[in-house]
Amino acid sequence: MRLLISLFSPNYPQTLVYMLQSTEYEAKPYLKWFWRTKDFSSVMYRRKLEKTRVASSLLLLISLGMVLQVVLGLALLYLGNHRGRLPLTLCGTLLVITYPFVWAHLLVLPLALGRLLVIKPLHKKLINESKAIFAKHPGTTIAVAGSYGKTSMKELLKTVLEQGKNVAATPANKNVAVSHAYFAKKLKGDEDVLIIEYGEGNPGDVVRFANTTQPNIGVITGLAPAHLDHYPSLQAAGKDIFSLAKAVGANKTFVNSDSEATKSFIKPDYHTYNSEKVMGWKISDIKVGFTGTSFEMSKGKQHLNLKSGLLGRHQVGPLALAAVLADQLGLSKTQIEAGVAKTVPFEYRMQPRSLNGAWILDDTYNGNIDGLRAGLVLLKDLPARRRIYVTPGLVDQGVETEAVHIELGKAIAAANPDKLVLMLNSVTKYIEAGLKQGNYQGELQIEHYPLDFYTNLEHLLAAGDVVMLQNDWTDNYN
Repeated sequence: MRLLISLFSPNYPQTLVYMLQSTEYEAKPYLKWFWRTKDFSSVMYRRKLEKTRVASSLLLLISLGMVLQVVLGLALLYLGNHRGRLPLTLCGTLLVITYPFVWAHLLVLPLALGRLLVIKPLHKKLINESKAIFAKHPGTTIAVAGSYGKTSMKELLKTVLEQGKNVAATPANKNVAVSHAYFAKKLKGDEDVLIIEYGEGNPGDVVRFANTTQPNIGVITGLAPAHLDHYPSLQAAGKDIFSLAKAVGANKTFVNSDSEATKSFIKPDYHTYNSEKVMGWKISDIKVGFTGTSFEMSKGKQHLNLKSGLLGRHQVGPLALAAVLADQLGLSKTQIEAGVAKTVPFEYRMQPRSLNGAWILDDTYNGNIDGLRAGLVLLKDLPARRRIYVTPGLVDQGVETEAVHIELGKAIAAANPDKLVLMLNSVTKYIEAGLKQGNYQGELQIEHYPLDFYTNLEHLLAAGDVVMLQNDWTDNYN
């Protein structure tokens, strides 16, 4: 009954456009979400529709279409009843009762046609043009790939290297071929270093990106069960990501060996980086606090004293790699130390804020098991009156979903926060199973209304509390 009521609600057209917007206007995930939804009135729970030009146009189109279909149906019903023509009556009835389904699917048609006839040819042209631009560019090109940590690695590399070099980097998390093409169009040609983030949305993407951007150096930030809705296994995702090494050469490939899953892919000629060493540099005296992380690096007579605004022991390896690459590219000790000092947390990535004497660590952009482990380690390391850990779990884990969340439950039990808040969804039962196996002793709260919880979080805290918020669970995964 709730499904029927929600299908004919005045807000139904807006809900459909919201679903399409949330799936980035991709027909397949939108339609899968549509057919598994049992109550359309509860779809827009965590967020609302952003009234962009595209969204507003689609909303107007679908609203007018629905109204016209209903008007036509009522007209046929009227004619059928007054003239005694059953076919007209049946046709009118069908038009009136089916409009929610008809327009839910017709909504996809202009997007599919536009993508096929306009967007794809335009993107192909832009990508081909960008290949020529990258081929002629004299700068050193660094490609950053991995299941996670790509944007953070790219941004800290840029921050450090631009202390002594003219650096250009792809913006935000724009990491697909057409984003690279738009980036290429803005290059002036006098940049010393280009830093390009590679996504791994579909098998073969990394090879295609490398063929176009032609990098000199490759950085692989880690491997975890992320985006496995596009890959049959973690092994397949790893093979795709590590194809970057073939493009740049083994001796120009740098791999994060703090990531457990990368170890089976690492070859003897690859360079590794972690929180202990990189390229012959030894790391020592690591200190972690609410305002940042500090450590020292030494190699022979060379010594670096580094202090970053990034939080967590897991940040040491990436920061150390940035320092080493800066050294190789000719930056001075003073420039490297100044560059690392300028690195700060990125939005929703271990971003701290103080509230009424408590600390909230916002890591809601995190979407992989290694990142959640790192957050739990940080939470355990920091001084606190009460430690609170909040997570809904992870999305896009594919066939690894159950195993990953049982593992997460065990990791939470090992960190033993005083309070654990789980956002109720399809993976909660697996996390609870891991908590039981790990013998978790703290307080467990299962939250049915995430938005209410986050809105009222400040009222739940006391001075001295530390709260770690990890990952977000968007409406299209409900």
